[in-house]
Amino acid sequence: MSSFNTAKLLEDAADRITDISRADLQIMLRRAALRLRNASAVSMDDDMEEALRDLSGEFGKTRNDTIRFIVREWMEKNTYLPVHELDEDGDVDGTA
Repeated sequence: MSSFNTAKLLEDAADRITDISRADLQIMLRRAALRLRNASAVSMDDDMEEALRDLSGEFGKTRNDTIRFIVREWMEKNTYLPVHELDEDGDVDGTA
């Protein structure tokens, strides 16, 4: 189960806390705890952390989202992932 699905389940349970069974709530909380326990942050050198912090601010993204973005771009550039090409024959809104 993805972390998005787990978060969605927990949010839904919070919205209807009186309707959810104790057993279901325990299962969801245990899944969330397991995900948190197994999630490890990527640690960087101080100079890289500072650059990531600056870049995250520029992008308006979180640190982890910025790392994902950088890794995806690198993997696409080095052909480990397919490149998302723009449709040249499609309509555009007139801005570049």
